[in-house]
Amino acid sequence: MVNTALAGPDTGLTQAQLAARHGLRVAGERPSLVEYSRRLWGYRHFVAAYANAKLVASYSNAKLGQIWQVLTPLTNAAVYYLIFGLVLAQNSIPNFIAYLTTGLFIFNFTQSAILAGTQSISSNLGLIRALHFPRASLPLAATLTQFQQLLASMIVLVGIVLVTGEPLTWEWLTLIPALLLQAVFNAGVVLVVARLGAKASDLKQVMPFIMRTWMYGSGVLYSVRLFNRLPEWAASIIEYNPMLVYIELARYALLEQAPMLNESLLQLWLVAAGWALVAGIGGFIYFWRGEQEYGRG
Repeated sequence: MVNTALAGPDTGLTQAQLAARHGLRVAGERPSLVEYSRRLWGYRHFVAAYANAKLVASYSNAKLGQIWQVLTPLTNAAVYYLIFGLVLAQNSIPNFIAYLTTGLFIFNFTQSAILAGTQSISSNLGLIRALHFPRASLPLAATLTQFQQLLASMIVLVGIVLVTGEPLTWEWLTLIPALLLQAVFNAGVVLVVARLGAKASDLKQVMPFIMRTWMYGSGVLYSVRLFNRLPEWAASIIEYNPMLVYIELARYALLEQAPMLNESLLQLWLVAAGWALVAGIGGFIYFWRGEQEYGRG
């Protein structure tokens, strides 16, 4: 509400006109998309510092500390290898250990980012209500935290790939742009689920089931060529599954004989870039449109 002290010589003007004349704005008003982007860039150091703090805090109560960044993916890989490599005997896949761990590590990057992003707004309401800053900083910090964990996982993955007999080739360099595209894709999806999670608190209970279903549909644990048994229309849809695309690019980079659903490398890169562009831009705009809602009600 405009202060009545301003209404002296301006009697007859509406409150909106008085506010405009004296440079007053609505508290929490959503800025333009360009201005919001500029402000968010100004908070880039806060995003990095907050992500680092979250990463350190996540292992602060564990005796082994950040060593769990390495032990967790290794343990997951060992469990899945026991089931799918030994019990179910996936012998048709050359170097199944490297094939499996590559899929797991790449998928886990997206899964962990989305699960963390779902609660990035709802679990920080005190911070949001106390301070004024671009709210996109929080889901982006969640994405950056998981990207830092991915880098530790990649060290382990490279060791596994080399130990299991894969040669070091120039194709390994293509893993860098593939991971960067996946990081942009993750950021966009995290922004979407952050806004959804801010309104629907039960989403965090449902999301693990969604991610598990997505994993089974991404060829993480078995040969992607099994999808060829599906009807043609279903196999065509799966070819454009973003997680399958990023996993296939990683396997192409690191493994010599990994089975692939899509043999066209150019198409894989185009789809990967397309998903990063659509998710990154679309997710950012979708989150920005709800900026004035976060922390209210």
